[in-house]
Amino acid sequence: MSKTRGRPFPPGNKLGRGRPKGSRNKEKSPGQHLLDQYAPHLVRKCIALAMQGDHTALRMCMDRISPARQDSYIKMPLPAIRTAQDVDQAAEKVTQAVWRGAITPAEGEKMMSVLKSRSGSIESAGWENRLEKLEENIGDRDRE
Repeated sequence: MSKTRGRPFPPGNKLGRGRPKGSRNKEKSPGQHLLDQYAPHLVRKCIALAMQGDHTALRMCMDRISPARQDSYIKMPLPAIRTAQDVDQAAEKVTQAVWRGAITPAEGEKMMSVLKSRSGSIESAGWENRLEKLEENIGDRDRE
């Protein structure tokens, strides 16, 4: 049996608009309908248990009310970073901000990691440019 591999159908949907945006996938469990039906009652019961001192119910309620904080943006003006000297200046500003308490040490560490990555890409680009110039010089010498 030889099956068509790759893309056996022509591009585009010729028969209709397809599934509406935001529509959910088919329910995977048969009990999902029941959970959806009784969700308000279950939430009320969980809140009632939390109010009675059930620590597990209290934790569930608090996790819904105030979820764990995700990483926030770090607002700090840095110079445009195009050279290794720019990276050094930016690293100095980050260090000073941590020292002053403007940002946390963890935020400073993350910013330094980004600066280190940027420094590596600048260094790689510099090596590439130097290698191209050397190859051009060698090619010019061979032609002479």
